Amino acid sequence: MKSSPEIHVGIVSRSELSIRLSGKFSVAGTTINLYGRCKVSVKMGKLNLVTSTETFEFDSNVIFSPCNFSADLFELNDVVIGIDFHWQKEELQKFRGALKLIIREGKVMAINIIPAENYLYSVISSEMSANSSLSLLKAHAIISRSWLMAQLDKKVKYSDIREIAGQAKESPGELIQWFDRDDHHDFHVCADDHCQRYQGVTKLSNEQVVQAVKETKGEVLVYEDDICDTRYSKSCGGATELYENCWEPVNHPYLRNIRDISGSPNNSLTDFTVEKHAEDFILGNPEAFCNTSDKEILSQVLNDYDQETENFFRWTVNYKQEEIAAIIRKRSGIDFGKIISLEPVQRGKSGRLIKLKITGTKETMVIGKELIIRKWLSSSHLYSAAFIVETEEGKKGKVPRSFTLRGAGWGHGVGLCQIGAAVMGVKGYTHTEILAHYFPGAEIKKMYS
Repeated sequence: MKSSPEIHVGIVSRSELSIRLSGKFSVAGTTINLYGRCKVSVKMGKLNLVTSTETFEFDSNVIFSPCNFSADLFELNDVVIGIDFHWQKEELQKFRGALKLIIREGKVMAINIIPAENYLYSVISSEMSANSSLSLLKAHAIISRSWLMAQLDKKVKYSDIREIAGQAKESPGELIQWFDRDDHHDFHVCADDHCQRYQGVTKLSNEQVVQAVKETKGEVLVYEDDICDTRYSKSCGGATELYENCWEPVNHPYLRNIRDISGSPNNSLTDFTVEKHAEDFILGNPEAFCNTSDKEILSQVLNDYDQETENFFRWTVNYKQEEIAAIIRKRSGIDFGKIISLEPVQRGKSGRLIKLKITGTKETMVIGKELIIRKWLSSSHLYSAAFIVETEEGKKGKVPRSFTLRGAGWGHGVGLCQIGAAVMGVKGYTHTEILAHYFPGAEIKKMYS
């Protein structure tokens, strides 16, 4: 049986990186040992590293390896988290394992090389609070590991990972685009929400996180012998979405549309692709595991910056005409003029919009899929694409004064619903029951020891 693989995680890219080596680090291919503070920049096409006493020059990449893995750490200043989201900020972060520096687009890129299981200790603590129930932590350890191993499989399958990412179908009056790992050809995964949140030992961890990872070591979800591409989001809003409605048009049978309730009657689900049904669902207050305002449960699954968002299950955003026109113009790069209407064209199984028609006084366009819609209608991201639009008409039938978006859930809604899974854990469901609920038909398999 295989052993835990090493993972290359892209952390941050800057014109100049400030680094602190806490402990002794050897420099690959040299007899140099480094420790303490240093700064790295690109000069004359090479990596220029300056310590308090010396200056070193390296070619296009260099690896610093800890002499004592369990004791030595490296620190990076100004690591951006929550990129493009409303909670975006910079942090000082600490990491275990090796530090690889490369030149990427004229800047210094920092990559952490770390065993997969150590990577997961941090992911579980970074994606949610380490104080979640053990059953939730074990379920999340398995899906985070499964997602990671599925991405490694893609790296082997595709010579250029960009072949399957950032794809668009553009025709007159229509732009349909999706994104999936579009820039990760220099490393396996990134450290932010685009992949899985990984913040080194900054958020790490408690003994329960370590227990959850150790007790599930090497375990992944599989479907017909293929490792499952296990997606997850904060809140499904009461119903999960199909993979192909958010990313490339590939059906994964284990990523089905389910209602987030006990004994979900999946054979008789309301069809939320029908506009009236979607409207009733989004404006309603349906029973769902993720329909909770219990602060204790939310604090278990959400880190401090996530709790800055108050309404997860149902939310409302109001835009004046000038505001929405400016946001769409800035985010799309297209001047639609004043916005006349925002009309649903196609919805997915959870009520999330796959296609939206934007009509302005200068331009009209149909856009999709869900992430483009969320990006174009917010200065960061809308919570989800499951929303309806209410319009306040202008005087005498002129352009609308304002638009109100009433929505459901937080995120793409595919796969595991983190808040729903947290509620299930508190209610006493085991990690295997949580996984069976959100990934029907998938099985747990041990891939390495």
